[in-house]
Amino acid sequence: MKICVIHGPNLNLLGTREPGIYGSETLADMNEQLRAAGLEHQVEVECFQSNHEGAIVDRIHQAAREGVDGLIINPAAYTHTSVAIRDAVAGVALPTVEVHLSNVHARESFRHQSFLAPVAIAQLCGFGSFGYRLALDGLLHYLRKV
Repeated sequence: MKICVIHGPNLNLLGTREPGIYGSETLADMNEQLRAAGLEHQVEVECFQSNHEGAIVDRIHQAAREGVDGLIINPAAYTHTSVAIRDAVAGVALPTVEVHLSNVHARESFRHQSFLAPVAIAQLCGFGSFGYRLALDGLLHYLRKV
């Protein structure tokens, strides 16, 4: 089984960007933890980050062509603006979990709207980097039940 984790814009700055909101772990730290968690489940976890909407759409399409079993995505700011990412997820029909480090519903009102949530099987927010582990466990539970 293979899971693709997609990180959106500015997540490459984790560890230095607003640590009071996003924590002190780097993206490399989080990715390593996800890969290790995948190994515990005998699952390959591949991680991808881009600051560019089109590159994220392309990676979603590529994941479907590669036979990836599911997606975990933190679209970051694109959560609230990108119909293209929403349509890509809907178009490939891969089970997808949306994840956010902070509780977007406790922040500015423009962060409350997610274009992705209606086409995702779940949304996790507010657990910091541990939310990715919860997303992985939840996605694997979902995939093994279908």
